[in-house]
Amino acid sequence: MGPQSGRLVALLLILGLCALAGAQKPSPCQCSRRSPQDRKNCGYPGITGDECFSSGCCFDTTVAGVPWCFKPLPKEENEACVMEVSARRNCGYPDISPEECASRKCCFSDTIPQVPWCFYPLPVQDCHY
Repeated sequence: MGPQSGRLVALLLILGLCALAGAQKPSPCQCSRRSPQDRKNCGYPGITGDECFSSGCCFDTTVAGVPWCFKPLPKEENEACVMEVSARRNCGYPDISPEECASRKCCFSDTIPQVPWCFYPLPVQDCHY
């Protein structure tokens, strides 16, 4: 093996380690609050829970007929704000500012139109894998 091959092996090893480090196990709220009918497949038939979690996905075998390894809900700064859009309960009014929403101790996200942008948080203790 020449110097070029050694560099190539080292580069591939570094890229592989970076890919592994990038995948982080999602939080319980990111997984348990995803509606089964909204699950997007993130694995392959026969994938184990450990393999699924290590790829940054959720794993739940309790619901038949839907993917068991699936993409999590987006991560939020406050875990209590992780929820399906359909679960949002309005906590504000049209054009409320993020600051006013926070002063009400509510969650704010204006990335999806025509849904409440200021909404009540959910209890984190309800989350589970």
